[in-house]
Amino acid sequence: MKILLLEDDVALGETIEDLLVDSGYSVDYVTTGNGAIDSSYDNHYDLYIFDINVPDIDGLDILKSLRDADDMTPAIFISAMTDLKTFLKGFEVGGDDFIKKPFYPEELLVKVNLKLAQNEKKILFGDITYYPKEGKIVKNGKSIYLALVQMHLFELFIKNTDRIILKDELYECLEKPSPNALRFHINKLKNSTGLDIKNIRGSGYILEKS
Repeated sequence: MKILLLEDDVALGETIEDLLVDSGYSVDYVTTGNGAIDSSYDNHYDLYIFDINVPDIDGLDILKSLRDADDMTPAIFISAMTDLKTFLKGFEVGGDDFIKKPFYPEELLVKVNLKLAQNEKKILFGDITYYPKEGKIVKNGKSIYLALVQMHLFELFIKNTDRIILKDELYECLEKPSPNALRFHINKLKNSTGLDIKNIRGSGYILEKS
């Protein structure tokens, strides 16, 4: 599990980083908002931990920009600000949890463990990781975005590997079912994901594990 930590208080940041690393997590630690944005674009993370009051861009604006870009990575805010407005804003921009300073680092660790345990329910297939709860597809560390019909087809195949899925079942994913439409969307899905979806003549299609 990989975590991006944004905290401009170096002493606190290093303490949190050491605790997370000792607990088995991989951590990228940055001290500025721009540093967090650059890291989030260059890497895939399982969790964000963002301080709110940091140089450049505050944690709230960073997460809002990530959510606007369809990045649904879970996020925990840490802040010395305790007013209700800030607390509510954290959830409005897409935060999952909030911890107020001062706090024991172990208190944050409990929240991290809980959030990542919830996020562990994922499907692995070759170089693809699928997070059903978030509807998130990651290949080789980079997110893949699919059109709605292809997303429905992807879920059907990824949850039913090694099973021939009949055409009638696949048609349920289409707005206007037809053999040509089905071939079109499956080819689009294969091109976007690299999945080797095979046509079983006269029956349907199959995604095999090996």
